[in-house]
Amino acid sequence: MERAEDGQGGQGAPEVLGLAGLIGTEVTGASGPVEGRLMDVIARLGGEGSSPGWHPRVTGLVVSVDGGDKFAHAYQLSELGYERTKLKVDLASLGPFVRRPGEVLLARDLRSRHLINLATGRLVRANDILLANAGTSWQVAGVDTSSRPVLRRLLPRKLRRPDSEDRVLDWSEVEPFVSHVPTARLQIPFRKLRRLHPAVLADLVEAASHEEGEEIIKAVSADRELEADVFEELDTEHQVEFLRSRSDEEAARLLSAMGPDDAVDLLTELDQERRLPILEKVPEPAQAKMRALLSYNPETAGGLMNPDFVSVASSASVSDALEAVRTSTSPPEACAVVFVTGEGGRLEGTALVVDLLRSQPGASVAAATREGGVTLSPDADIHEVIRKMTDYNLAVAPVVDAAGRMIGQITVDDVLEMVLPSGWRRQYGMVAPE
Repeated sequence: MERAEDGQGGQGAPEVLGLAGLIGTEVTGASGPVEGRLMDVIARLGGEGSSPGWHPRVTGLVVSVDGGDKFAHAYQLSELGYERTKLKVDLASLGPFVRRPGEVLLARDLRSRHLINLATGRLVRANDILLANAGTSWQVAGVDTSSRPVLRRLLPRKLRRPDSEDRVLDWSEVEPFVSHVPTARLQIPFRKLRRLHPAVLADLVEAASHEEGEEIIKAVSADRELEADVFEELDTEHQVEFLRSRSDEEAARLLSAMGPDDAVDLLTELDQERRLPILEKVPEPAQAKMRALLSYNPETAGGLMNPDFVSVASSASVSDALEAVRTSTSPPEACAVVFVTGEGGRLEGTALVVDLLRSQPGASVAAATREGGVTLSPDADIHEVIRKMTDYNLAVAPVVDAAGRMIGQITVDDVLEMVLPSGWRRQYGMVAPE
C-alpha cells in the first residue's frame, strides 16, 4: 500500500496517517479559546453489499471537550494530522457523541483486536489502523499488523508515522469482528468467508476467542452444508463448546447436515442427558443411520465407517453407474468408488469412477469392476483397519456384514483423524495468529 513521505500527500500517493499517532492530539475549532482532544475516529464499515476494493469512509470524530465526548461530522473537518486536528466550526457548538447504527469507533472497537486475513486464512492483530486522505474525505485504508505501532506510541508524537517496512494489509484483504460493537448491526459477510475452505474456517474458529468463533459460525450458518463441514473439522473441545449454547432442535438440525459418522462422534461427546433428546429430533433417515453406527465400538471399522456409499447391481451398465454417482446425495469423498453387488446384495467388487469414465457408456459395469479385493468386518479394530489400508494402498475400504453385504465404507481421512494426536492443529502451528 502506497504511503506519503512524512505524512504529506506526494505525487500519486495519498496522505496516510496512523490512528495510533492521532488519538490524544489537540483539536481546535474555527475560533475561540476552547480546545479539545481527539478521542476516536468513526467509520461506517458497510456490509454484504460492499464491493471488492471498497474502503470504509470516515464519518466523524469523537472529541473530548471539557471532560465530555462531543461528535464532529466528517464534513466539519478541515485538517487532520499528528500535530493537531482542526475543525471548521467552534468546538462549543458540537453536540454530544451518541453511537449511530452501522458505525464503529476505530480505536475503541477495532484497534488491537483480531481481524481475519482473507488471503492467508489466519488471524491478524490490528496494531494500528491507517487512514488515507481521498481528497474530499478520509478513508480506512488498511491495518498495520507489525509490532512497530506499539513501539511508536513510546516515541514523541512528531515521530509517530507509519514505517514503510511494516506489515500492512489493505482493508480489502481483511475482515473485522464486530459482534462486540453495540450499534454495528453487522456481521462478517458470508460471501467473503465462503471463499475459505471449511478446514481453514475451523482453524480460525479454534484460534479465535469464543465470541469471535461464534461470529464466524453465525456467518457460515447461512449455508447449512458449509456450517456442517466446519463443525466436522473442529476439534472435539470446540464442537462441544459451540453446541452447548444451542437448543436441542438447533443441535439436531446441525447433526442431520453432518456426515453420519461425524455426527455420531459429536453426539457421544455431549452430556449424556442431552444425547437421546437431540437424537430423537434428528429427522429420518439420518437418525436411523446414526442409531446403527451407535451400536458399534467407535474404535472399530463399524464405528469408523460412513454408511453413505454408491452401489449398483452387477447387471448395470457403465452409464447406470455414472448416473448413480451423479444423483448421489453422499459427500464427494464418498463417491470416488462405486461398489458392485451381486445376488442378495453381496459385494462382488469395486469400480473406480476414473475407470468408469474411461469405459464405453453402454458397456457392462463388470468391464470396469475390480473383483474381490480387501474387505473389513465391522468388528475389525483400528489396527487391522490401518494395516489393511496401508498394505493394499487403499484410499477407500468397504465394510461388509457377516453375509458379505455392504454396510459402509472407510476413507483414508477417517483413519488419519484417529491416528493424529489430539490438538494436532495447534501442535503444528495451524491455528496460531500471525
